[in-house]
Amino acid sequence: MDTRAIRPETIEEQLVYWTIVGTWGLWLLGTLYIVGPLVGFILVTIIAARFLGLFSDQPTIPDRIPFAVMLWIACMLAMLLALVVAHLDFELGIGQLIKSSIGWAKGWALLAIFPLAGAMLSIRSEILYRATSLLAAQSLVLVPLFIFAGLIGLPGTLYVSPLSMIGGPGPEFFDVTLYTIDGTNGHFRWRFFSPWATASAFLSVIGLIFALQERHIGWKIVGIAAAIAICIMSGSRLGIVAMPFILIAVYIASKMHRPEVFAVMGVGIAATILMADFILPLAEDMQDTFNSARAASSRVRETLNAIGYHRWYDEAFLFGHGTVQPGSHLVEYMPIGSHHTWYGLLFVKGIIGFVALAIPLMWTLIELTLKAQGDRVARAGLAVFLTIAVFSFADNLEIVAYLIWPGLLLIGICFQRPVFNPYIEPSSTSHRPVVQGACHTRFA
Repeated sequence: MDTRAIRPETIEEQLVYWTIVGTWGLWLLGTLYIVGPLVGFILVTIIAARFLGLFSDQPTIPDRIPFAVMLWIACMLAMLLALVVAHLDFELGIGQLIKSSIGWAKGWALLAIFPLAGAMLSIRSEILYRATSLLAAQSLVLVPLFIFAGLIGLPGTLYVSPLSMIGGPGPEFFDVTLYTIDGTNGHFRWRFFSPWATASAFLSVIGLIFALQERHIGWKIVGIAAAIAICIMSGSRLGIVAMPFILIAVYIASKMHRPEVFAVMGVGIAATILMADFILPLAEDMQDTFNSARAASSRVRETLNAIGYHRWYDEAFLFGHGTVQPGSHLVEYMPIGSHHTWYGLLFVKGIIGFVALAIPLMWTLIELTLKAQGDRVARAGLAVFLTIAVFSFADNLEIVAYLIWPGLLLIGICFQRPVFNPYIEPSSTSHRPVVQGACHTRFA
C-alpha cells in the first residue's frame, strides 16, 4: 500500500476527510458545534440511501448491523426515555423538553450514530489517520501564534460567532479564543478549537493514537508532535497521565492471548500484595500531588460530584432531574451535573441513564479487547475506547461528542471487523466493500 497517496474515494470518506481537515476553518466560523452532529446525521442519511439503492455505483452496505452498534442504539434511546420521563416528573414544560431532546440528538445520540456509520459505510481507518495528521500539521503551525498572543497580551477571546444565537450549552462553543488564564494559578491554558482545555487534552490523546497508526513516518512524527504539544499546552493533568497509561494498557490488553502475559501479571499482582505497605502510601502521595496541582479545581469537582450524588439519591433515583441545574458560589456557579459523566448521568438521567451507558461500554471493552489480539485497527479502536472511558471521569461525554466523533467512527469500523485468530496469518483482502482502487487495511 502506498501510504503517501491516501485519498478519500467514497462520498462518506470525502465528507469525513474534508470535515476533519477543515476543522480550523470551521472553528473560525464558529460552526464546529453545529457541523459535528450534522456530519453524523448526513452519514445516517447516506446509510439509508445505500439501503434504498440510490447510489448504485457506490459500495453496498453490509447485510447486518453489528450487535454492539444495536446495543449502543438501544441504550442511547433509553437515555431519551429517561429524559422524557424526568421532564414530565418534574413538570419542566414542553419547551424545555423539546430543547433537551435536541440536546440529546446533538450529544448522546452521536455515541450511537457515529459507530453505526463506521460499521455500515465504506470509511477506511487510514482516511481518519491521514486527515487527523493534516489537522495536526495545521495545529503545529498555529502553536507559536497562540503562545505569542498570550505573551504580548492580545485579547484572549477575539469574538463569539453570531451562530451562538441558535442555542447551545454556552458561548464557549462558538467563540474564537486564542488563550485563557487559569483562575486558580494565573497560568496560561490553551483551548485550541475545543470549548475548554480538558477537552483539548481529550482530543490530543485521540490524535496521538491516530498518529501512531500512520504508516508514513513523516505524518506520524507530525501527529505525535502536535498531540504532545496540545496536551501540554492545555494544562490538563489527566491528559498528561492518560497518554502513557492508555498506550501501556492497550499493549497489555492486546497480548492477553499470550501465556507469558498472564505469568507476568501474576508475578506483578503477587509483588504488589507483598509491597502493599509501601505502594499504598506512595499512591496516596501521588494522588495528593495530582490534586494539589490545581487544588481549587479539584475542590470544585469534588463538591459538584458530592452535591450531584446526594441530590440524585434523595430526589430522583430512577430517571434523574432531566437537566443540569445552576450551582451556587460554593462550586463557582458550575452547573450541578457537569464535569463528570457518571455523576452527571445520575443527577440528570438517574440510575436508568447510568446503566444505559455502562452496559454498552462494558460490551465494547470486551469485544474490542478480543479483536485487538489479532487486529491492528481494533487495537487503535481499543485505545480510543479507553481514552473515552478515562475522560468520562473528568468531562461529560455527551457535551464533547461533536468533537470526538472521528474516534467514535473508528470504534464503529472495529465493530464490523471479525475476530481473527492471532495464531493464523489473515488474508490481506479486506472484508469491507470499497470502491476500486481503495487501499485495503492489513491486519496485525
